[in-house]
Amino acid sequence: MTETGKMMALFGVSTEDLQFLIKTALSEGGDFADLYFEYSTANELSLRDSEVNSTGTHIDYGMGVRVLYGDQTGYAYTEVTTMEEMIKAAKVASKIASHSNANKSFINPGLYNLQENPGYLSLYRVKENWETTAISQKIPYLKELNDLIFEADSRVNKVMARISDSNSSILYYNSEGTLASDVRPMFSLVATCIMEKNGRVENGSSSRSFRAGFEFLTKELVKEIAQDVVKRTSFLFEAVQPKGGEMPVVMGSGSSGILLHEAIGHAFEADFNRQGTSIFADKLGKTICSKDISVVDDGTIPFNRGSINFDDEGIPSQKTYMVTQGVLTSYLHDRISASYYKTPPTGNGRRESFRYMPLPRMRATYMENGNSTESDIIASVKRGIFADNFSNGQVQIGAGDFTFFVKSGYLIENGKLTTPVKDINIIGNGPEALADIVAVANNSRVDNSTWTCGKEQYCAVSCGMPSVLVKKLTVGGID
Repeated sequence: MTETGKMMALFGVSTEDLQFLIKTALSEGGDFADLYFEYSTANELSLRDSEVNSTGTHIDYGMGVRVLYGDQTGYAYTEVTTMEEMIKAAKVASKIASHSNANKSFINPGLYNLQENPGYLSLYRVKENWETTAISQKIPYLKELNDLIFEADSRVNKVMARISDSNSSILYYNSEGTLASDVRPMFSLVATCIMEKNGRVENGSSSRSFRAGFEFLTKELVKEIAQDVVKRTSFLFEAVQPKGGEMPVVMGSGSSGILLHEAIGHAFEADFNRQGTSIFADKLGKTICSKDISVVDDGTIPFNRGSINFDDEGIPSQKTYMVTQGVLTSYLHDRISASYYKTPPTGNGRRESFRYMPLPRMRATYMENGNSTESDIIASVKRGIFADNFSNGQVQIGAGDFTFFVKSGYLIENGKLTTPVKDINIIGNGPEALADIVAVANNSRVDNSTWTCGKEQYCAVSCGMPSVLVKKLTVGGID
């Protein structure tokens, strides 16, 4: 039996059932319909106070029906996959889409020419499946992580650690005859370290996450996270808040890509541009930054947290250049926006689960290498900030204004990294910051932490950057 055949058996449907459901979904009219089946298991194992003392398992199961009729979408889902319940969902989606005042003109059902059940070499082939991995096999890794952190620094007084894993079986079928299936694993290892010295308490965290099986949970990974979290936490005892003001900011490679994702990447998602809410809505084909800058959204990096073999609309994953040598060359498209712009979809139609409609969403978003070195960039700054550990932030998609919290970094004085700094707010405007990047290093790195993007719903993503120099941003510190 083929993998797709096994998936159809899992959900208890035949080809004839799928075809009948599509026919029902289009019974009130419509240009396109699709079915999305999902069976997900998620496990979590936690350590606290040096004991593995918490575990949990969650199972999610169901299917969703979507109907596109012009620019209107009808969507319904069911947690029971009997034909009776699925037919009800198909009829509801059909009525929602057809009983509207939509402009029924721009969805073109003949725009796409996809092959049925496209073949691919999976981006995340699993050797040891999480579903057959016992809790007893995971516990030693959490205990070792705990012990390594305590052994590394006498100031450690508490460690919290977590292993989470999930497996999602996906079956997709649409009115064009595309039938595809996928099994999507996910694994995360997270550690938080709390240190105390003379009544002063500091905390830091470190994580890694991959679309991979149990074979990715290794002693080497445990050691890497232990060293990283201890380094991040101990650093904070030496750090101070700098004086605030407008100044040059050097973004370190890796996790600073979250600023690229939030402040700029969302503005490239095609739904915001189609609706005219993005500041880049009229910038396609225009130069928006230095020719040294190319920005990519990539769903094809093996084992990456943001990678997918195909998106949640059946579009094979791909690498999309949003900015090519300074020119805005593409938005990130789902089927609806691609049809509106009369361009092929980019494989960015993603959803949190079968309960949600797909939207244009990022996968792994990063900036490619430039021609400078990080040391030369730092040497060019007389006074500024080097930011290398970003945390949460807020962004206004329309205007592009952002505020980000920097957990740690350094002052730059006369071209050298000097005083460690912490707890800084970086304030600016995404498009302006992109245009103000005046140097790009050759050390681009995708950060493999547990990044999750929230846009009405949640999706796993990753991000990355080379070190870059932004000639001016507002740094919030001591007045």
